[in-house]
Amino acid sequence: MGYQQGLSGLSASSSDLDVIGNNIANANTVGFKSGTAEFADMYANSIATAVNQQVGIGTKLAEVQQQFSQGTITSTNQALNVAINGNGFYQMNNNGTLTYSRNGVFQLDKNGYITNAQGLQLMGYAANSGGVINTAQTVPLQVPTANIAPTATTTIAAGLNLNAQDDLMLGTPTVTAGTTNTGTLASNGATITNAASGTNNDNYTIQFTSATDYTVTDNTLGTSTSGTYTAGTAIALGNGQSITFSGTPATNDSYTVAPTPIAFNQSSSSTYNYSTSTTVYDTLGGSQQVNMYFSKTAAGTWNVYAGTSTGTATLVGHANFDSSGKLIGTTDASGTATSAPYTFDVSIPTTDGSATPQNITLNIAGTTQYGGKDGVNSLQPDGYAAGQLTGFTVAADGTLTGNYSNGQTAALGQIVLANFANQNGLIDLGNNEYGATSASGVAQISTPGSTNHGVLQGGAVENSNVDLTSELVNLITAQRNYQANAQTIKTQQTVDQTLINL
Repeated sequence: MGYQQGLSGLSASSSDLDVIGNNIANANTVGFKSGTAEFADMYANSIATAVNQQVGIGTKLAEVQQQFSQGTITSTNQALNVAINGNGFYQMNNNGTLTYSRNGVFQLDKNGYITNAQGLQLMGYAANSGGVINTAQTVPLQVPTANIAPTATTTIAAGLNLNAQDDLMLGTPTVTAGTTNTGTLASNGATITNAASGTNNDNYTIQFTSATDYTVTDNTLGTSTSGTYTAGTAIALGNGQSITFSGTPATNDSYTVAPTPIAFNQSSSSTYNYSTSTTVYDTLGGSQQVNMYFSKTAAGTWNVYAGTSTGTATLVGHANFDSSGKLIGTTDASGTATSAPYTFDVSIPTTDGSATPQNITLNIAGTTQYGGKDGVNSLQPDGYAAGQLTGFTVAADGTLTGNYSNGQTAALGQIVLANFANQNGLIDLGNNEYGATSASGVAQISTPGSTNHGVLQGGAVENSNVDLTSELVNLITAQRNYQANAQTIKTQQTVDQTLINL
């Protein structure tokens, strides 16, 4: 036993205490990775010494090994707090020198760059104005502050239900006496008895074959019925209206009954069955409200009108349904089949300097005609106004997505992660930063979630992986080791004193 062993042991125990103390001091440091002191024994070099007679001369600190185990992840709800779950380091730009860190507490500087507390810039893949990410090289990530450009509305996709039991938009039927009538017969007028009946849209002729007999012909359907005339008694016309007469008819007296369509007036809800509206945007992002009106003109047939809320709505076409309530076709205002199925062309003027007129396609492919209330199942125009950046989120793959005031989102860039073949080969630079060395190998840059790279969690941080309980136990052990090595020196001193006293 000699002083050398005791002194080396004291030095080693002191280093161990330093490492443990550093771990404890950084128990609350975000992204900190604890260290472990590793030691090696020492022997004097002597060629003549027999192998089985070697006596060690103490110990030395071989290395301080970082423990890169995963720290617990804590939610912070801060958009630019990002935690790594798995392998990898953030790549940071320090005035052109690249460093690496697990600390995901970031902020925006005055120029919109994402930086850490020391002002180092976070590296990643940039995105162009269209949100396309360029993976050719990593650059400092910068959040653009410019407004997102508007997109003009070109299509309105409408999925509606038009009530099959809605009334036809018809007024009091028109009654016309035959030109050769000779009796004393007079019409008291036709009356609609069932406003929803499709036969209300038919033309009828009432022909008297005698003073007491008549025939009703539905000129639209080509069907006839006969009956006996009684003055003041209603004669049924189809299943939706009737007509009454007074007086006595002569043979071959006749009357015709024709439907009277109600003229559409967007200001009067009595001239249409249902209306809805949506907002559209022009090339400058200006908004206008487009109103759509639906008027039932026959069984399974509806007129469709459209126009701006400040303008005049016009007939844009007709929608036709089968007996199952399925939309089977659309025609334009002239009755010609539309160029694209289930669509209408709507042209609206603009006055703010944008492209005018604005041509919009109204697509009603999802519309049905079922018995039930009129209503909207879906109404989605494309296009949007200009928008300001209101916030952003970080996805698991590192994509930084901006949220804009117009409800749109766009990719602003993508955070990358760097991994190393030998993480313990990194040099600790302080401030939660590491530097690459020849021992660590070159940085393996990739997107989060690929190969052996971890994933990211936005709005969260990775806590220090220091286990305080274990470290306090290690502290006691290191203290005991220090005391024991001090005791070896004291023992050697006692031996030396004994020799001196001989």
